[in-house]
Amino acid sequence: MKILLIEDELELSKSIQQYLNGYDFLCEPVAHLKGAFEKIAMYQYDCILLDLSLPDGDGFEILRELKNTNKEDGVIIISAKSTLDTRIEGFNLGADDFLVKPFHLSELLVRIQALIRRKQFGGNNILVHNEIEINLLSKAVTVNKSKIDLTKTEIDLLLFLIGNKNKVLSKSAIAEHLSGDMADMLDNHDFVYAHIKNLKRKLKKAGSDDYIKTVYGLGYKYQE
Repeated sequence: MKILLIEDELELSKSIQQYLNGYDFLCEPVAHLKGAFEKIAMYQYDCILLDLSLPDGDGFEILRELKNTNKEDGVIIISAKSTLDTRIEGFNLGADDFLVKPFHLSELLVRIQALIRRKQFGGNNILVHNEIEINLLSKAVTVNKSKIDLTKTEIDLLLFLIGNKNKVLSKSAIAEHLSGDMADMLDNHDFVYAHIKNLKRKLKKAGSDDYIKTVYGLGYKYQE
């Protein structure tokens, strides 16, 4: 799962990154509006953590940009501004949640997990698709009630595919989801094929039907 952290307090940003990385989130930090606009124009995120007071402008501008471009990235505002008017403006502009500073990192984690469940998986902790079952909290995957051994990357890939079921995902979109902006530095995205191949093999061996389809020349699709 991929997080964009828009926060200019360096120590807080580092603390959030380290904490979320420990729970297998890929957290990309930016400290200015300019960098944030570039990120959201190029990439899609499971959750955006948005501070409102930034050195080069107001964080509400990010919400307006997301709204104007019809992007559906989930947004949690993290701000010391806790007035009712501020919270109402944030929600009216499309924010999904509001967390007042200072906060416990454990609460931030729970809010992020809840947002992703609501946005992508109907609010459930357990994702069930036919014979495949995924516990979104423990990241345990079973096929026909038998647990299978998937790597962190394979679980992220499976969730990304199921969360976008019946949509064709390009290799570059999958590479960027798995590797963040590091994907832009790679000569090719052949590693995506390797992860897809391994995931399909493990699911098939466990008795799952083949839901992951190759769309030649375009990418891959999780087809119901």
